[in-house]
Amino acid sequence: MKNNRIRNIKKKLLSDNWYTLNKFSFEYQKDDGSWEEQHREAYDRGNGAAILLYNKKKGTVILTRQFRMPTYVNGNEDGMMIEVCAGLLDGDKPEDCIRKETEEETGYKIDNVEKVIETYMSPGSVTEILYLFIGAYEDQMKIGEGGGAEDETENIEVLEYPIEKALQMIVTGEIKDAKTILLLQYAEIHNLVGN
Repeated sequence: MKNNRIRNIKKKLLSDNWYTLNKFSFEYQKDDGSWEEQHREAYDRGNGAAILLYNKKKGTVILTRQFRMPTYVNGNEDGMMIEVCAGLLDGDKPEDCIRKETEEETGYKIDNVEKVIETYMSPGSVTEILYLFIGAYEDQMKIGEGGGAEDETENIEVLEYPIEKALQMIVTGEIKDAKTILLLQYAEIHNLVGN
């Protein structure tokens, strides 16, 4: 760690039930040179990868819909979220992870993926780095039903939308997932999909 304004870091495990929640106590040097003690909690669930599958010829994208408990308890009436395909790295390289997740969740076997963004999605509380990819798909690449891995209780629905409809769903609030919004806007800015 290379920040000279941080010292005396102490870590206390608060929970390791699903993932890991730690409390960090440390001293931070303010602009006036004085040191103040600070405390922060950080949730570590590992790093992840996500991908927007697009078909330029058809002008479509592949998205997924699944239940997300954290959104349900925070005002999302049915808890369902429309998202790009995503998953945790679990020790894999981001490119390998997203190919595997794509096949499990959507049923498409994708070889060529391109990393376009690397981001911290919630840097105030979550350690996760999310690697965002794009990948072209064609109908003949569909080798399975998708829906997620049986042992992961995902129950994923695979959706195919025209890019214009997906972008409109951001405006209407039907799509509220940040990684999905980023990748759809990336596709629009770079004219990946459509005529």
